[in-house]
Amino acid sequence: MLQPRDEPIVMPSAPARAPAPDEPLTEVIVISLATADARRAAFAAGAAGASLSWRFLDACTARPEWLAIDEAAVLRNKGRALTRGEIGCYASHYSIWREMIDRGTPQAIVLEDDVVADWAYLARLAATDLSSEGFDYLRLYAKRPTFQRVVRKDFLQHSRTVVEMIGPAYGTQGYAITLAGARVLADRLRVIERPVDDAMDRSWAHGLRNLALFPAPLFEAAVPSDIGADRFQPKVHPSFRSLRQRGWRQLERQRIRLLKLRRLLGR
Repeated sequence: MLQPRDEPIVMPSAPARAPAPDEPLTEVIVISLATADARRAAFAAGAAGASLSWRFLDACTARPEWLAIDEAAVLRNKGRALTRGEIGCYASHYSIWREMIDRGTPQAIVLEDDVVADWAYLARLAATDLSSEGFDYLRLYAKRPTFQRVVRKDFLQHSRTVVEMIGPAYGTQGYAITLAGARVLADRLRVIERPVDDAMDRSWAHGLRNLALFPAPLFEAAVPSDIGADRFQPKVHPSFRSLRQRGWRQLERQRIRLLKLRRLLGR
């Protein structure tokens, strides 16, 4: 059932503020559980030589009152309820987009605390006005290969390519996002209906191109996930296997194929 919010989320209309002369264009935010002392120490050690300033954001451990969840839609889409960790992950990323909108932050690089990053490249990325490049959302890592087309070669570095990914790539380990991109995601994903990475991948639904860097400038360390393994349990809820939901998944596949065709035709 859809859990109501006390009041609707209103997207502020204020434009991105210009950073002060001594203020960086890009804020670097690292999502981490407040209790994850070992992971925070490992991340800080890996970033010791970085020229970029960054800060930890305490990850959400429950759904805030201002973020709604459609539990029936979750069961249809995933065949199971979301875990507490998945809901906290969704809320953590959403809170960043909401904060960007509230503060008029021009752009941000969002990382999770289990990544190892190429900080030299991230410094170049942080100094680049991504909105002027047309890159309102730029993945820095993906867990799964999917259809992609080349958008820009040699972006900020020889042999670093921007590609557009179409289809489920999964993972929220790292991405750059502009204020315009944050507004789109905050508006279109304001009700939880699936895990946050599933929702962000659906460019054919929310309209924000799923761009990514290849090769990726960071990778996920081999440490246990804070979200947990319960999310890999079988899809057992009857609504997931219903005729209606099977038809919806077929329509979803058609929309993905249509978007791929449009991109191949240069549209």
